[in-house]
Amino acid sequence: MSLQDKLDALKTKFETEMAPPDVVAVMHRVTDELIASGQAGRALHAGDRAPVFALPDPDGKLVSSQDLLARGPLVLTFYRGAWCPFCNLDLQALEEVRPDIEARGALLMAVSQQTAANSRKSQRNNRLGFPIVGDKGGELAAKFGIRWHLPEDLQAIHKQLGADLVAFNGEDSWTLPMPARYVIGQDGVIAYAEINPDYTRRPEPSDVLPVLDELKRSGAT
Repeated sequence: MSLQDKLDALKTKFETEMAPPDVVAVMHRVTDELIASGQAGRALHAGDRAPVFALPDPDGKLVSSQDLLARGPLVLTFYRGAWCPFCNLDLQALEEVRPDIEARGALLMAVSQQTAANSRKSQRNNRLGFPIVGDKGGELAAKFGIRWHLPEDLQAIHKQLGADLVAFNGEDSWTLPMPARYVIGQDGVIAYAEINPDYTRRPEPSDVLPVLDELKRSGAT
């Protein structure tokens, strides 16, 4: 079963068995508004230069994009947090293709605004062999152009569903990244970008493999 098939099944179960219709209506409206805003189209895309960053891993050690790119291309995935079952399926699917990514000389890393404790939980529960770094307040997500602010009615729903972002992220900006996947070449230029204003839609992790192959062939790794 593809990742999107799993996400579609989860969405159907959530909307028909777990969430009341008024909650589903708000979530659909906010997603539609985010799509209509055109923000995803204004975010960084292939051909743009990726921001340079240094972010802490769950142990507080700074992870530098420059250090990572000195070793190989970087597959960077932004996700919402340990509370999001759609994101957890995405992380698990990425873990399945991690050996193929690494076989191509690339590195895989996830970015989330959540606290270090929640990143450790994500790594443990999803059995991840790749690092998660913390983007407090979504500062890096903002540089990529993918950070957005949740309206008050969606904030209330998050609290109702046990996904209070103030608690999960350790700050009260009530912002999230749109789920996004990037491949960054060793020259710092983005070779692939997939940004999803609809959090229930994600690219297949294997989509990055031909991109990594092309980087290797072109010598842009």
